[in-house]
Amino acid sequence: MNLYQYTSRNQRGKTVVGRLEAANEENVANELFRTGLTPIKIKQVSRIKKFDINEYIGNRKVGLEDLILFSRQMYSLTKAGIPILRALLGLADSTFNVTLKNTINLILKDLESGQPLASAFGRHPKVFSDLYVSIIHIGENSGKLDEAFKQLASYLELERETLKRIKSATRYPTFVLVAMGVGLGIINIFVIPAFAGVFAKLGADLPWQTQVLISTSNFFVSYWHLLLILGFAAVAGTRSWLGTTEGRYTWDRWKLRLPILGSLFERIHLGRFCRSFAMMLKSGIPIVQGLNVVSRALGNEFMAKKVVEMRTSIERGESFLQSAASIALFTPLVLQMISVGEETGGVDEMLAEAAEFYEQEVDYELKGLADAIEPVMIIGIGAMVLVLALGVFLPLWDLSAAASR
Repeated sequence: MNLYQYTSRNQRGKTVVGRLEAANEENVANELFRTGLTPIKIKQVSRIKKFDINEYIGNRKVGLEDLILFSRQMYSLTKAGIPILRALLGLADSTFNVTLKNTINLILKDLESGQPLASAFGRHPKVFSDLYVSIIHIGENSGKLDEAFKQLASYLELERETLKRIKSATRYPTFVLVAMGVGLGIINIFVIPAFAGVFAKLGADLPWQTQVLISTSNFFVSYWHLLLILGFAAVAGTRSWLGTTEGRYTWDRWKLRLPILGSLFERIHLGRFCRSFAMMLKSGIPIVQGLNVVSRALGNEFMAKKVVEMRTSIERGESFLQSAASIALFTPLVLQMISVGEETGGVDEMLAEAAEFYEQEVDYELKGLADAIEPVMIIGIGAMVLVLALGVFLPLWDLSAAASR
């Protein structure tokens, strides 16, 4: 957007001078005519760049908080009857996220060139998901764009709460594991070598626990640089593998089979599917098209393939209930709810109820997640302390006994 200074006359013939942001002079003139002003002179002026700390830190990724705020603001502006161009222009100036600001400016250029709103949003998949673009497309065609942004804000707020609960439940276990790793590193690099020197000078027969600790310490001290290189290579290789279609699919399938966390991930994705698909059906999208969109918005390639199998089954003429039962993901209770929805014509309402059912289960499991992980951590820490205690104190006891004799 460029900044223009204009000189105009109002309906009483009085001169009015001001500044306006627009893509070109023609848009400035149209805006002035729309407000009852007759343009006399329009000149582009240089903009005094505002200080933006994000430009010095770097363009950060557009997160859930940014999208929620953007969706809420767009809902309020469109509900108030403000034109889309003016609403987006105001949000581009007020947002503090540089990436989102640049994205909105690109969307404005696409809109000014005549593209539909959903197409303009769809050109930025790294910021707006397929589900986000599809809901905008529905709202644009149905004339309920404000309701579309309201639904998106509610959906994103639910996603944010789920992520917060997961982070809250895993924060303490992560901290303990990191502390254990740091403690083992310090013991292997600094403590055990000191004890090994003492034992070597005394020439004592060391128990197998101490020999294991000394051998492990010597290995870490001698080859730490190789281990560091192997660690970076493993991380890079894993990231590269996950970037492939096969690798992503395999990892997403394994993730659902993890102990303790696997069932939690499965319920989270099933709840997301039910909530998203209910939103699609309520907005008037056909079932086959809705399944295609939701499969890309799930965030799990394994379950996305299952949803595609559902779509294929429906295209062959099977009912929604039969296709849902064939992928073997939904619980019998949810299948009964879907059956009732098909009979009453309220599949979207039943799916919304199923989403709440899964979300309640996720909430229950998240509350008990720390309790489930804590015994495993206690056993691991106890085993580590036992090995260290036996490896360090057993030879000390032997040495003290030999010295007393």
